Amino acid sequence: MNQKEDVSADLAQSIWQFFASLRLTLIVLLSLAVTSVIGTLIPQNESPAAYFRTYGEFLYRLFDVLDLFDMYHSWWFQVLLLLLTVNVLVCSVDRLSVIWRVIFVKQPNFSVDRFRQRKNRREMFVEKAPERIRKSIVRAAGSGFARTKVEENDQGFVMFAERWRWSRLGVYIVHLSVILLLVGGLIGSIFGFEGYVNIPEGETVDEIRLRNSAGTVALPFSIRCDDFSISFYASGQPKEYRSRLTLLQDGKEVLEQDILVNHPLRYGGINIFQSSYGEMGRPAPQIRKEPIRTAVLTFTSRQSGMVYEQRLDVGEGVDIPEGGGTFLLEAYEPSAVFRGQPIGEALKGRLTPPDGEPAEVLLPLRFANFDKMRKGSFIIAVADVEPKAEAAAPPEKRFYTGLQITNDPGVWVVYTGFVLIILGCFVTFFMAHQQVCVEVTAVEGGSQVAVAGTANRNRLSMDTRIERLAEHLEKSLGGDKP
Repeated sequence: MNQKEDVSADLAQSIWQFFASLRLTLIVLLSLAVTSVIGTLIPQNESPAAYFRTYGEFLYRLFDVLDLFDMYHSWWFQVLLLLLTVNVLVCSVDRLSVIWRVIFVKQPNFSVDRFRQRKNRREMFVEKAPERIRKSIVRAAGSGFARTKVEENDQGFVMFAERWRWSRLGVYIVHLSVILLLVGGLIGSIFGFEGYVNIPEGETVDEIRLRNSAGTVALPFSIRCDDFSISFYASGQPKEYRSRLTLLQDGKEVLEQDILVNHPLRYGGINIFQSSYGEMGRPAPQIRKEPIRTAVLTFTSRQSGMVYEQRLDVGEGVDIPEGGGTFLLEAYEPSAVFRGQPIGEALKGRLTPPDGEPAEVLLPLRFANFDKMRKGSFIIAVADVEPKAEAAAPPEKRFYTGLQITNDPGVWVVYTGFVLIILGCFVTFFMAHQQVCVEVTAVEGGSQVAVAGTANRNRLSMDTRIERLAEHLEKSLGGDKP
């Protein structure tokens, strides 16, 4: 039983030492640095088609297996963050025990011997007995210090003063802030989401599509787009677009707010950003009840630039001016196809040049310059047709608003980490555990006064403070330097 307990203790100690290792810190930091470089070289969160075109099939599949296209949400990146978090935590706890005993000691033990060999020690002679200068020394040396102590001895007394003993925790406040930043990042990476949704004016949605994913997320509330407005610069570029949104929960309106770019709506930990917009309700295609029987065609000569207009019935032919040959209007096709692509309504004709083979000519009604691609001596186009199509009543212009919706439950943990890192850096760099010792010894004709101090950081500032205290005591007590 004891042997098993020893094995368990050794194993626990080995695990603890592994996580407290500085080598582990360096390995994890280097790994994070390398992955950050990879994340910079490989664009993140683009479409699979873009990656496939850029890297080819083999690299695409390899990078996809390694989660390099969204590496900051990958399981191995989260493991690295978790390792660094545990490493920093264990290192802090491992070293905090010693500092803790120094900071929270009930009765600090002051030793005058620690100050007698200090380089900043200043001595002076005062023509007064120790008991006559005691109050003045305690008042001057204890100014600005939270704790003072006076110890009597046979030759006089020793006065100790100290402050900011707790400032030794500054570095651990920084460690805690780093842990909070890492934990906040992990929480956001694991439990947060980012998605998009397009909402037409007047409509309501309660779920969004995740970014670069076929998955969806249900929202804890519904979003209704009540109105969308847009203004433009003189150049035609969008100046500002604004969406009036209403949030509904359990069928009740809980919030109404206008959002603009960089002015999001925030509710229940979810952020709603104005991302894009678009126009809906484009005019419907014209409705033709009867097939085309007659068309007005234009023949544009590439050589002379002249445009000739000719009215033709389906099945009728015509001689092209300037000796361009003949053209026969063969048929009307309501749903024509060109190279496998639908092009809508079109007229089909046959062009016979004066010294060549007949060629089929396709004239879509939607594309006036379609025949330019043929690169013939004449460009043929449809100017008008009969019977004319009956235009459907164009719908009212209607927009949709494109929203980016994010949720990061770890954001407040990150904010707390930022506040603590500022506090920790201030304590670490601008505060120090300071101790001052004034030793007063009775000598013939007066007292010998010695002033010295120590600090765990910024010792130059401590030396300056001791120099000023010595000068002050010399002037106030009427002392002489030895």
